[in-house]
Amino acid sequence: MEWTKDADDAVKKVPFFVRKKVRARVEEQARTAGRKVVSLTEVKTAQARFLEKMSEEVRGYQIDTCFAAGGCPNRAIQSDRLLERIEKWLARANLLSFLKERVQGELKYHHEFRITLADCPNACSQPQIKDIGIIGAVQPEIADLACTRCDACIEACPDDCISFDPHIDQPLLDFEKCLACGKCVQACPSGTIGPKRTGYRVQLGGKLGRHPHLARELPGIYQEDEVLEIVQYCINFFKAHSTRGERFAELFKSSDLDALVKELFRNQTGTQTGGI
Repeated sequence: MEWTKDADDAVKKVPFFVRKKVRARVEEQARTAGRKVVSLTEVKTAQARFLEKMSEEVRGYQIDTCFAAGGCPNRAIQSDRLLERIEKWLARANLLSFLKERVQGELKYHHEFRITLADCPNACSQPQIKDIGIIGAVQPEIADLACTRCDACIEACPDDCISFDPHIDQPLLDFEKCLACGKCVQACPSGTIGPKRTGYRVQLGGKLGRHPHLARELPGIYQEDEVLEIVQYCINFFKAHSTRGERFAELFKSSDLDALVKELFRNQTGTQTGGI
C-alpha cells in the first residue's frame, strides 16, 4: 500500500520493536476504511488505538528474526527449526500468566521477555540488545589440503582475519578478530579453509531503556539442543527472580553468567550428565 511522506516519517518515529505491528495495523485500518493511500491521519488514529489496547497485545514474550530466510547471502546457518522449537517452548512456559501475577498495573511491551535470532554476525535483528541473542556461526579451521593462494578468502572476509606469510604454505587465521561468519569457508575453492564447528553464538542480558547495556556473550559455539537448554535455563531464572516484572537483563548479573558458563563447561566435558 502507498504511504504519504509525512505518514511514513511518522511511523519511523515509533519504537522499532513495535514498528512492524503499528505499520500493519495502520494499513489494515486504511484498507477497512477503503483508503488506497495511507495518510498521517490514519497513522495517528491507529497509534492512539494501539496504545490504548497495548495490554491486549502483550503475549509475554517477543521473538524476532532477521530476513535471512528470504534468501540472504550472508546466512551462516539456517535457524528455522530452532525458531520453531523455541516458540513452542515459550508457549508452554506461559510467560503471560506469570507477568500478570507479578506486574502491578497494565502490561506493556517492555515487560515481555525478548529473544532474537540472527543467522549471521550482521545481526539485523539486534541480538545485542535483547534478553537472549542467538547468532548463527561457522568456526573456520585450516584443513590439511594444499592452498592455491587465490586470495578468495581474503576478499571474502569482512574483518581482515586472514593473511599469508611468504614462508608458510597455508593461510593464517586471526581468531581474535574472527566473528565466525563462515564467509571464508564458502569462498575457499580448495577446501583449505573448512568448517570446524557450525552452530550458534549466544549473548545474554542486553537491553535498551534508561540504563542500557549490551548483552554478554557465552564463550563457544553451541548446537541447537544446547541453545534450547540455555533458553530454558534463562526463562526459569527469570521466573525465579523477577518479583515485579523486572527485565531479565536487570536480574542476570556477571556472577550468574559465570555460574552458567561453569555449568555448560561441566556438561560439555562429561563431568556431569543431564541438561543444564
